[in-house]
Amino acid sequence: MSDVRHVLVLPDREAADEAAQALGERFGLDEEPRIVRDALAGEDDAEDAQWLVVLTDAEERLDAAALDSFAGEWDGWREEP
Repeated sequence: MSDVRHVLVLPDREAADEAAQALGERFGLDEEPRIVRDALAGEDDAEDAQWLVVLTDAEERLDAAALDSFAGEWDGWREEP
């Protein structure tokens, strides 16, 4: 087993919540994605934060291009490892 993780960067908490729920439905995840607030450097305001959805992909079965497209549905993107 490997320790592959995918990180989707989304513009707000609502998008992150919706995406995390839809990920399980669309990709049949074994493990629930984690949602993490990522404050931008030097910013304290919640509106100046990005929200990360972190997926563990131990079996390396998730397609990076499909995740890129999925994140784009919420005006987000997938971070390259």
